Amino acid sequence: LSIRRQRQMCIRDSHCISSVIGSAIAGLVFSANPAFAQGTRGAYPDKPIRIIVAYTPAGATDILARAVGQKMSEAWGQPVIVENRPGANGNIGTEVAARATPDGYTLLMVTAGSHGVNPSLYRKLTWDAVKDFTPISLVAMVPNIMVVNTNVPVKTVKELVAYLKASPGKFSYGSPGLGSTAHMSMELFKSMTGTDIVHIPYKGSAGVLQDLIAGQIIVTIDNMPPYLPQVKAGRIRALAVSPAKRSPALPDVPTIAEAGVAGYDAAAWFGLVAPAGTPKAIVDKLAAETQKILKQPDVAERLAGLGAEPVGSSPAEFGAFMKLEIGKWAKVIKDARVELQ
Repeated sequence: LSIRRQRQMCIRDSHCISSVIGSAIAGLVFSANPAFAQGTRGAYPDKPIRIIVAYTPAGATDILARAVGQKMSEAWGQPVIVENRPGANGNIGTEVAARATPDGYTLLMVTAGSHGVNPSLYRKLTWDAVKDFTPISLVAMVPNIMVVNTNVPVKTVKELVAYLKASPGKFSYGSPGLGSTAHMSMELFKSMTGTDIVHIPYKGSAGVLQDLIAGQIIVTIDNMPPYLPQVKAGRIRALAVSPAKRSPALPDVPTIAEAGVAGYDAAAWFGLVAPAGTPKAIVDKLAAETQKILKQPDVAERLAGLGAEPVGSSPAEFGAFMKLEIGKWAKVIKDARVELQ
């Protein structure tokens, strides 16, 4: 019966009136709270989940999102759809995720670029990396790799530095976009070695890789996953990796610091977030499942084959990590005097 009809039927009954009013209040609370509303549909998840990737297909972010999404789908019996929304160095897809309904059915695979570099690089972002998102879990750490076209007559970092210094401004390097970690990593390399090479920004790693193999650019320092199979196939040559320690995926390849650029250290990371306001119970369930997925031997093997190290963390741990990364890159960007609109 409607509340009005119930009221007419029991107007003289104080207990009945209290019940009707209580039902009305409970109904308002129930419908206004996403956590309560979730209960009306059933246990989470009861419909498809989408993971937004703010970059092009076939890049490291896309590969990792699909690896995690496939396992979530298998565990929960619901489709997990990876939706690529590239553009503006990840800012377009990130804004879409920030404005999505905070119900656990839209997630975002973030990167050191989107949630480490961009907050300090861009003056007019329409989203806030901390306020507009709820951390779920750090997914993986990925070394950057320095690779060259096989026709470039160098086999070491020192030889590359000498080659570039012999022809300043003559050659080009590629990155997945302005302000990407690949862009910043190469600019850091240039500043530390005193070399001059022209930057060509692409709309993702796939374009960089294609033109590197074709010889349109001669070098890049980019996330390892999409490049590793081409290195092993002999289509491009690996000179070094960028973190402070070597990668288990390429144990014989030195770090850039070992290869002669003392103190050089840069790496990439990837993680899952949800729009701010997503119910804690859903966030905790997503975090627990992500941690479980990353411990599965076949997932660890797949990621290792791409040069990625699976991590897994609590939402609180990932949130603290992202804040540290934002602070670190803010200093690098300030020192390099790089800023975009």
